[in-house]
Amino acid sequence: MSPARSTRPARPVRIGPRAAVALVLVTLIGIAAFGWPLLADRQSGLAHSQDAPWLFAALLPLLVAVVVATIADNGMDAKAVAMLGVLAAVGAALRPLGAGTAGLEPMFFLMVLSGRVLGPGFGFVLGSVTMFASALLTGGVGPWMPFQMLAMGWFSLGAGLLPGPERLRGRVELLVLAAYGFVGSFAYGTVMNLQGWVLLQGMGQGISFHPGDPVPANLARFVAYCLATSVGWDLGRAALTVVLTLTLGATLLRALRRATRKAAFDAPVSFDPGAVSDREPAPERGTNGSGG
Repeated sequence: MSPARSTRPARPVRIGPRAAVALVLVTLIGIAAFGWPLLADRQSGLAHSQDAPWLFAALLPLLVAVVVATIADNGMDAKAVAMLGVLAAVGAALRPLGAGTAGLEPMFFLMVLSGRVLGPGFGFVLGSVTMFASALLTGGVGPWMPFQMLAMGWFSLGAGLLPGPERLRGRVELLVLAAYGFVGSFAYGTVMNLQGWVLLQGMGQGISFHPGDPVPANLARFVAYCLATSVGWDLGRAALTVVLTLTLGATLLRALRRATRKAAFDAPVSFDPGAVSDREPAPERGTNGSGG
């Protein structure tokens, strides 16, 4: 009788100390990039259209640093990098299927489940790389792209930080993932609204961004802006994510966990060169049973 296999899913990317430092740096830069216009004075004359190239220049090396750090921390090997490429390609292909139609974006469903199975570090890199690849695929390259990469990275990272499968299983796990996808879809849209809102002025006294005004006053206008312009769009994205998670989530979770176990990302690799060289060839035997 063969021993029972462990059903606990392995996570190929763990956040080691160096990867954690890189993720913290990326997050701090992202928070500053999204929120600094709220603190700018009236005469600054700066906007996200001007700071996006600088953010992009800072973001790419840090994303590379996250990958290199996870490799250095023994968290990612060649098989994990290959899976990253496959999932990023699938996510980039999924995005054009619904983008532009009431906010229906099926790639969010894939990011939730991938981050859940493969861990927060892998999830952050996957979300950012997927958004970068989809922007190249759809021609959506612009000042908004580095902000989208950050927001999607955070979205996927959050899925990886949910309680582990030893605490959440079966239908309960799917319900938690669906709830996270619903809330996270709105959070993604809200963060991206902040990036675009500061560029739009003159829309109306109640919803326009006023450079130099107190932060609470601008935040109140921002809430009004989100309610007036993007709730319907974000609701479509959130609803589709919930539906796909509840209907296809169990199947995809099993497939991702099976692939993770078979790839054995976290299994130590060792080579024994003497195992082959020390093996002696079998002696030749004649037809009468004697050698020669």
